[in-house]
Amino acid sequence: MLALSEILNSSPDVMGGTPVFAGTRVPIQTFLDYLKAGESIYDFLEGFPTVTQEQVIGLLEEAEKRLINMVA
Repeated sequence: MLALSEILNSSPDVMGGTPVFAGTRVPIQTFLDYLKAGESIYDFLEGFPTVTQEQVIGLLEEAEKRLINMVA
């Protein structure tokens, strides 16, 4: 499992502080927009090859963990 710092990053020097996948300039919001539009993870990864499948799965696992902890 990746550390959160290997999944996402936010720095004023990269995309003005927009949260991005670590080591890329691909905003997390772009991935969420793909999902909301009904696109698959694989469609997203094909369009943004600098993002790894491990990062995407790590992001989803982290979101799942945090959502469950919020209501538990």
